[in-house]
Amino acid sequence: MSDLTMQLKKQAYNLLLSICCVFTFSSALFAQQIEADTLADSRPQLQAQKFPVVFFSDTIFYIGEKLGPFSAAERAENQSKKLKLLIENDELDTALLSINVGEMDIEIIHGEQVLSSITQADATLLGKDKTVLAEEYVAALKRSYTTHSGENTFSKNLTRAGLLVLIFAVLFILVKFINKGFNKLIDLILRKWHHFFKGIKFKNIEILSAEREEKMFFLVMRGIKIFLIFLLLYLSLPIIFSIFPATKGLATTLLTYITSPVKAIVSAFIGYLPELFMILVVMFITFYIVKGINFISGEVQRGNLSIPGFYPEWAKPTFNLFKIIIIAFSFIVIFPYLPGSDSPAFQGVSVFLGLLISLGSSSAIANIIAGLVIIYMRAFKIGDRVKIGDTVGDVIEKTMLVTRLRTIKNEEVTIPNAFILAGKTINYTLEANSPALILHTTITIGYDVPWRQVHELLIGAALATDKILQEPAPFVLQTSLDDFYVSYQINAYTATPSKAAVIYSDLHAIIQDAFNEAGVEIMSPHYRAARDGNHVTIPPTYLPEDYSSPAFKVNTSAEKYK
Repeated sequence: MSDLTMQLKKQAYNLLLSICCVFTFSSALFAQQIEADTLADSRPQLQAQKFPVVFFSDTIFYIGEKLGPFSAAERAENQSKKLKLLIENDELDTALLSINVGEMDIEIIHGEQVLSSITQADATLLGKDKTVLAEEYVAALKRSYTTHSGENTFSKNLTRAGLLVLIFAVLFILVKFINKGFNKLIDLILRKWHHFFKGIKFKNIEILSAEREEKMFFLVMRGIKIFLIFLLLYLSLPIIFSIFPATKGLATTLLTYITSPVKAIVSAFIGYLPELFMILVVMFITFYIVKGINFISGEVQRGNLSIPGFYPEWAKPTFNLFKIIIIAFSFIVIFPYLPGSDSPAFQGVSVFLGLLISLGSSSAIANIIAGLVIIYMRAFKIGDRVKIGDTVGDVIEKTMLVTRLRTIKNEEVTIPNAFILAGKTINYTLEANSPALILHTTITIGYDVPWRQVHELLIGAALATDKILQEPAPFVLQTSLDDFYVSYQINAYTATPSKAAVIYSDLHAIIQDAFNEAGVEIMSPHYRAARDGNHVTIPPTYLPEDYSSPAFKVNTSAEKYK
C-alpha cells in the first residue's frame, strides 16, 4: 500500500510540474506577443528584420542592427549561446549582472564576461534610450532566470545523481572486465603458446631462461592491466567532477594534466616531422652504402673479386674502417636535426664526453692505430704460429686493441697491439708457396772427434726424426771453434711448424742415441778430463762388455826433467 501511495504521489508531482511548465511557457509566449504587438504599433515605420535573443524558452529582446563585421542574426545567435552556456554550467548569478556605459555602446556584463552590447542604432530601432533599453534587458534576464531556475533545480539534481550512479556502475563494470579479461588472456597465452617461450640466448650465453621469460611476460601484462585501470579511473574523475557546477573547474584541471602533455607531444612530433624525414633519408642512404661496401668486401675476401695490390685478408678490416668513417660522417650530418642539439646542455654534454675520451683513451688510440698498421703489414694472421717478445704461440684472435695467442702449454696470452708494433715478431707459419721452415739446434763436440763423423751423425739423426723433410736435405754448420770444443749446428726442414716443440724434443733424443751408439761424447759444457784412470762418459749400455777403466800411467823417466 505504501509503494502504491508513493507512486501516486510521484505521478501527481510530475503532472503538477508539467502543468506549471506549460502555464509558464504559455504566459511567456503571450507576454512576448503583447510586447511585439506594442512595439509594432508604436513604431510602424520600422521594417528592418529583427532576430530574438532567447534565454530558456523566453525571448528577452531583439537585435535588428549589425555591429562591425557581425550581422544582426550572428549577434543574436552569439548572445543566445552565451546565455545558454551559463545555464548549462550553472554559472549564472543574477547578482553579477551589471551595465557598463561606454562611449559607443552600453555593455551588459556578467562578472567579467560581456553578454551583449547595445548600440545607438539598436536603441533607435526600438525608439528608446540606450540606458533604459539596457536596464530593461537586464530586468528581463533576471525575471526569466527567476521563473525557470526554481523549476529545474530538483530535476537537475536528480539527473546529476542518476548520471553519477550510472558512471560508477559503468566504471565498476569496465574495471572488472579489464581485470578478468587480462587474467584470462595471460592464462590463455601461457597455456596455449607455452612452447614459444624458449628463453633468450646470445650465441652460447643464456641471457634469459624460459621460466624467467614467462615470469617477465606475466609482470609486463600485469603492469599494462594496472596502467589501464589507473588511466580509466583518472579519466573518469573529470567526468564525475563535471557533473556538479562547484567542481567543474577541478574537472578541467585534471583533464588538462593529461591533455596538455599529450597536445605538446603531438604538436612537437608534428613540428619535428621534416627533421625526422631528413634523418630517415640519411639513415637509408647510409644503410645501403654500408651494405654495398660489405658486399664488395665479402667478394674480395672470398676471392671472387680481385683488386691488384689488395690482399683478401685486408677486406674485412678495411670494410670495418670504412663503415666507421661513413657512420661517423652520417652522424655529423644528422646531429643538427636531433631534438635539442642546439641547446647549451646538449652541447655541454658533448664537450664533456669528448674531453673524457681525449684524456682517457690515449693508450687505446695508440693500440687501435697499431692494430690497423699490423693488419696492413700482414705480419701474421689467425692460426699462425708466432713469437712476440718471449711468447710463442698460435694467433687465436686479432682485434683493434689486442692480439691473443695460445701457447703450447695451452695458455692464453693477451698482448697490446702497441707492444707488438714496438717490438719484433717472428712468424713460423709457412705461406702456400714459401720454402719449408728450418729448425736448428746446436751441440758442442771436442776436437778429438772428426768433424765429418759429427756431420754424418747429426744429419742421420735429423733424417730419422719424424716430420723432418727428406728434401731439402738437412745440413750442418760449424758455427764456432771454441777453446775446448767445436759448435755444430744441425739445420733441418719441416712443413709443420706448429709441431716444432715436439720435433725439437724428438731430434734431441735421436741425436743422443746416435752419438752414444757411435761412441762419441757430447761435450757441451766446458770439460777437462784426465783420461788416465777415469771412466769414459758414454752410457754403460753402449760400452763393450769387457770394458774397464784404464789405469793411471806414471812416467818416471829422468830424461823428462833434464
